[in-house]
Amino acid sequence: MSLKTRISEDIKAAMKAQDKLRLETVRSIKKVILEKETLVRPSGQEELTEAQELEVLSQLAKQRKDAIEQYHKAGREDLAAKEAEELAIIEEYLPQQLTEAEIAAFIDDLITQTGATSAKDMGKVMGPAMQQLKGRADGAKVQALVKTRLGG
Repeated sequence: MSLKTRISEDIKAAMKAQDKLRLETVRSIKKVILEKETLVRPSGQEELTEAQELEVLSQLAKQRKDAIEQYHKAGREDLAAKEAEELAIIEEYLPQQLTEAEIAAFIDDLITQTGATSAKDMGKVMGPAMQQLKGRADGAKVQALVKTRLGG
């Protein structure tokens, strides 16, 4: 089932269940996807590719994480909790996130493959890592692990 179809089905289900938060969150996902589709139409593309959909969802998740952090700093736990609930709903559409151990193992393999030895070689590792882990791992976490592995 395509993401757009799944989202439409989830909107209907949330309406029937009268789940206001889920309905708002899923509608916001649909809105962003439709906006992105209108941006790519001039290039002859009718729908978003799976990678582009993943990028949209990752961006929405990152926005929620940033908002949660800001609300915690401001002492607004009520708003942080709402953002966390929205984040949980968005994450349902993302691929299963890798554990820190899985990311570390992947990075170790990549370092061996690229022959990276120091912090100067970080670019050699980060480019392919982010490309292959896109949507499955937080970029900041990947960067921190690469830094520690390369002694940066």
